[in-house]
Amino acid sequence: MKKLLLALTTIALSTTVCIAADTHGDKETKADIARHRAMAAAHEGAAKCLESGKKDDVCNKELLVACKGLAIGKFCGMKHEH
Repeated sequence: MKKLLLALTTIALSTTVCIAADTHGDKETKADIARHRAMAAAHEGAAKCLESGKKDDVCNKELLVACKGLAIGKFCGMKHEH
């Protein structure tokens, strides 16, 4: 039991160190900001599409086009419950 606890503690601490070591420079931070703004604009467009009465499938296809190369997944980096 002690060995398991020690192993889990070691893993948790090394994970924390790895995460803390992942820092961005000014250039990378600015690129992240621009990417987030572009994703937000794509999602705003999807919201307006749905407000206009278009079907989910149509709006999701438009979102895919607007988000190409910006985020991971078919929902532009965001997914929520339905």
